[in-house]
Amino acid sequence: MVGSDPAVFFCVNLQTEMKIELSGSYGYRRMIRSSVPSILMMLATSVYSIVDGLFVSNFTGTTPFAALNLIWPAIMITGAIGLMFGTGGSAYVAMILGQGDRERACRAFTMVVRTLFVVGVAATVLFYIFIRPICTLLGADGQMLEYSVHYGRIVLLVMPLYMIQMAFHSLYMTAEIPQMGTRLSIISGVTNIVLDALLIVVLDWGLTGAAIATAAGMAVGGIYPLYYFSSRRNTTHLRFVRTRTNGRSILQVCTNGLSEYVGNISLSVVSMCYNLQLMRLIGEDGVAVYGILMYIGFVYASVFIGFNLAIAPVISYNYGAQNHDELKRLLRKSLILLFVAGSILTLLSEVLSGPMAGIFVGYDVELKALTAHAIRLYMLSFMICGINMFVSAYFTALNNGLVSALAAFARTLVFELGAVFVLPLFLGLDGVWLAVDLADVLALIMSAILLTAAKGSFKNASLFSLWR
Repeated sequence: MVGSDPAVFFCVNLQTEMKIELSGSYGYRRMIRSSVPSILMMLATSVYSIVDGLFVSNFTGTTPFAALNLIWPAIMITGAIGLMFGTGGSAYVAMILGQGDRERACRAFTMVVRTLFVVGVAATVLFYIFIRPICTLLGADGQMLEYSVHYGRIVLLVMPLYMIQMAFHSLYMTAEIPQMGTRLSIISGVTNIVLDALLIVVLDWGLTGAAIATAAGMAVGGIYPLYYFSSRRNTTHLRFVRTRTNGRSILQVCTNGLSEYVGNISLSVVSMCYNLQLMRLIGEDGVAVYGILMYIGFVYASVFIGFNLAIAPVISYNYGAQNHDELKRLLRKSLILLFVAGSILTLLSEVLSGPMAGIFVGYDVELKALTAHAIRLYMLSFMICGINMFVSAYFTALNNGLVSALAAFARTLVFELGAVFVLPLFLGLDGVWLAVDLADVLALIMSAILLTAAKGSFKNASLFSLWR
């Protein structure tokens, strides 16, 4: 009986009764229903950084809070390796499923996860060894440097598992069980919250407690999928099987997912440059404000990322099945949905900027006012950034990683990085907050150019004829 085995009970409760399939026609209602589990999964995952930020900011002070924000982009650069393997692998596996070869899909699935773990261990060891010079390069010194190194080393102990968790954000949808990812992310988030409250508030462990809590949440999210897809309780069409590593296939997977990795690296590099500019202009307070913008932005972006994670495997499946009419409909409807969602999120930012700032820095009136002003300017970008993110994800789903990487690279590392150094010369501090808005406008123009140019590179030009 299920009730007699706790492990079985856990499996059954993580896997929902409603199965989401890759095949079939997708209208607006089905797109929304299918993306809700992935969106909730990403929202739950955002708890990692936000909860730590809330507890650290309110219970340990500005310097530990700034130290956490300083090291986090570097941690995300490493963790994004998992996102690269996950999105690229999901597109590759879903395309094979669309071609009707389930056995080959399982071999590819196994190869992706196994290779990721090996690469993850190697990358983590290197980061652990060189973390102090990395933090120094990012601008940390004195007590802030010690805090950054200490927090980073604790979190790095579980980094390979975090990469696995990041990879399965995409792979759960390919396995047609995104609800499992949602529930597991909630469990991971609750683990983080409970341990933050216990270790920071009750035991007064400060930044050490925050790091342990984050690491524990990451470990939960990474261990379970390894167990589930190896067990007999797995009822999906994907499972771990015996297979050899094919270098050419791994290269294709990494190329497919390159845009997500480039995008995350670019975002992290840009975040570091924001911090350098803000340290120059207004010091640690500026880094703290930017950290809050990142927390709110991550919650907002979770809506777009979750949608992309859900719809990308559907696109890849239809691409493998050569169903061009459905691909055209998916593109058109996705752009409309994302524009509506982005407009709503932007409006919320303008109306609720004060309360949002108060959650993090309500103890400091001047810092709260500065944060609220920054929110109102910075979050204007979310009206259109979801469209830019989707265009990159769309090319990834079509197994065209190079074009996808170009879109992601230009949006963050070229447009935003340029804006964060140029705009402050004319607008001062406001130029820092407005840099992302200018970058997304330029990226939107580039997205339109890429979609138009793609007409000549695909055999079926109607794929990009959106409004017919």
